[in-house]
Amino acid sequence: MHRFAYRPTTVSSKLAAHLAHSRARMATTSEVAAAAGAAAAPWRELFLEHVGKMASPEFTLSTVRSISEPPGPLYSARARTCIFRGLFAALPVNPKNPAPLNPEGAYESDFLTFTTDRRMDKMAELLGADPEKEDERRRTRRGAPVEAMFWVRETSTQWRVRGRCYVLGPDLDAPDAGAAKVVEELRLGMRKEKKQQSTGSSDEEEWSFSREVTAHFGNLSPLMRGSFRNPPPGAPVAVPVEDGRLALGQRVEDVHDEAARANFRVVVVAPTEVDRADLSDPQRGRRWVYTLRDDGGTEPSVPGGVVLDGWEKVEVWP
Repeated sequence: MHRFAYRPTTVSSKLAAHLAHSRARMATTSEVAAAAGAAAAPWRELFLEHVGKMASPEFTLSTVRSISEPPGPLYSARARTCIFRGLFAALPVNPKNPAPLNPEGAYESDFLTFTTDRRMDKMAELLGADPEKEDERRRTRRGAPVEAMFWVRETSTQWRVRGRCYVLGPDLDAPDAGAAKVVEELRLGMRKEKKQQSTGSSDEEEWSFSREVTAHFGNLSPLMRGSFRNPPPGAPVAVPVEDGRLALGQRVEDVHDEAARANFRVVVVAPTEVDRADLSDPQRGRRWVYTLRDDGGTEPSVPGGVVLDGWEKVEVWP
């Protein structure tokens, strides 16, 4: 039985089928490839501008936990606060980062990133896996649909980014079919920066996914790196910690620390829909929805819509 007292409601077979269909559609390979157009997503610049105004780039991550119990599948909504770690392949500069970095400006993307501990409860939801299958948490995998909600108080704007997540672990260079598939799909959604296109630089050949994950780890403070050597999150304090390397309040200087890196994960969110609500004018709230088009079409599918660089943008009532 799940350890939380809250028991989700049983979902009807019709709704369950609808959820399964939605999950299957979100961020397909063709959609990830569509995100790698010649130009950045039309929402990207403004989104980064707004997030850059936040005192701390916090967002609410929403997931769904599937629980297999009679008489049928149960679904439980979950939400928690996370820290935005920049767009994938464009790691924010930290002069104190001791990790080796990928060539600057080789690639860019529209993919959001955050970091987490593989032992966290949310990993089962991110992977869409059985919470009891520990082996699944250890690997790099294509994950489940999620939503990231940013409330930018400084601009009175709410951003909701929906898409599929990818969990990147220490096995990126291993001969594993799952990890190789993730690398393949994410590369489809990455594009060369314009200066690389014009110079024909070989930086793209030197760009490494595993190096990028290590750089994310190095971008954290030593104390934050040490949090990945904490006792298992959610475990009762009364239960003795068997691994002597685990304790609170540690500082980790080595970006290849074995115990910490075994638990460290970078999560990449490939957006398929972005919802922006501008509430700066109390008398005239405005809202736009951007939907990724993977069909190559240039004609809008809804009244008032316009297709811009592979995304359909439409203004809706707030």
